[in-house]
Amino acid sequence: MKIQSAEYLISAMKPEQCPNDGRPEFAFVGRSNVGKSSLMNCMLNRKALAKTSARPGKTQTINYFDINEQFYFVDLPGYGFAKVPVSVKEQWGRVMTGYLRHREPLQLVMQLVDARHKPTEKDWDMLELLDRAEVPTLVVATKVDKLKGGERKKNIERIRDGLELDKEALIVPFSAETKEGKGDLWEIIEEILA
Repeated sequence: MKIQSAEYLISAMKPEQCPNDGRPEFAFVGRSNVGKSSLMNCMLNRKALAKTSARPGKTQTINYFDINEQFYFVDLPGYGFAKVPVSVKEQWGRVMTGYLRHREPLQLVMQLVDARHKPTEKDWDMLELLDRAEVPTLVVATKVDKLKGGERKKNIERIRDGLELDKEALIVPFSAETKEGKGDLWEIIEEILA
């Protein structure tokens, strides 16, 4: 995919704040600091379109990015260990659940899981929510460049087991550093857009 334009559009906290033009949406979800912003910046050949942070919980709204004036990337708040008040976490949960269950233009959710670690209960809960909402989901194993050769296959299988995925379920290994997996993700997105 040739990226001709990629721009931040809007941050939404309510469904009525989301774009209503019906363009396809591709959302990214994952634990705090799993690499959502880095993945999007890599995919879009931008350094800092989506803001990255060493501090978990940077993304606190549903952030829309207009890609080629044809579709949207949607950055959802991270879940897990963000240091924010419980009331804020609960609000994020309501906003995300509403978005995932009722957003018609949503074509695919990419659930990012850190390839270095075993999936958490929150990762599993998110996959369950996506399943119940009947949203097409793709699991992406991030930060694979940080794994040694022998760990890689073992860790991908650990993600598969931890999320209770069947043997045929696709898990895309990804690295924002080496750009591994970038072509695979674009291929999947282009197939859906076609």
